Amino acid sequence: MLKGFYRLGRPINALAGCVAVFVSGYVAGAPSWLPVILAASVVLLITVSTNAWNDYIDIDIDRINKPGRPLPSGEISPRQALIFSTAGTVLSLGIAAFINLHAFYIAIGANLLLYLYSWKLKCTVLWGNAAVAAIVALCFIFGGVAAGNIQPTLMLAVTVFFAMMGREILKTMADYRGDLQERCRTIATAWSKQTACNFMIAFLGITALVMLAAFFIEQYSVFYLLIVVFCMLPLFAYIAFNARRTNSEDKLERLSLFMKYGFFAWFLAVVLGAS
Repeated sequence: MLKGFYRLGRPINALAGCVAVFVSGYVAGAPSWLPVILAASVVLLITVSTNAWNDYIDIDIDRINKPGRPLPSGEISPRQALIFSTAGTVLSLGIAAFINLHAFYIAIGANLLLYLYSWKLKCTVLWGNAAVAAIVALCFIFGGVAAGNIQPTLMLAVTVFFAMMGREILKTMADYRGDLQERCRTIATAWSKQTACNFMIAFLGITALVMLAAFFIEQYSVFYLLIVVFCMLPLFAYIAFNARRTNSEDKLERLSLFMKYGFFAWFLAVVLGAS
């Protein structure tokens, strides 16, 4: 059963968010790392609890798209998933309260927005994508709040917002079949996968421009520019090119994961650039 809860919460999905908190804490010049560590643990708990809630809401869709997940496979019951999700949410708020009042308010807002996303916003054209993108971008603000200095993290948040908009739209393309069967409106099911692909490429283009602009605005070192030019821009080009060429949902899902983990190169760029 423990393995089932692990798969339900998918804590590995929180890795990027936790790293984002540490990166923003570093860029913000955290005088103490304890609040930043606590902030990362809050991100982990929010991710785990809302993943469980999302699976609870999406159990019928997952029977088509991902039948091996704990709920559609019967490994975890819906009631157990709901208790697990609630416990994670309460614990995340308790830890956030120990950081500072602003962190507590952000944790409340993030939890509410993610629960609302799974309940209502997911099956909307772009609104659900924007909600997830805003939450991920907020991880950088959260790290800055924990460090006591949000100004250096604002450009990071803007960059990640546009990048996540592209990735979330890519995921609607990967989930097209199940969303269509369950009548879940997304940009892919409502406006076509081709239109979704065009939007995804546009957001990746905006992300590339913002990344380059950050080099001048934040006065990062040349290491930042080299990683962006030789790692991130080719990554975006590869994803855009292959997303246009394939209709396979499995391949689109792999492109989504490739983009997610490829972003760790940008984290490195920020750390090297800021130092």
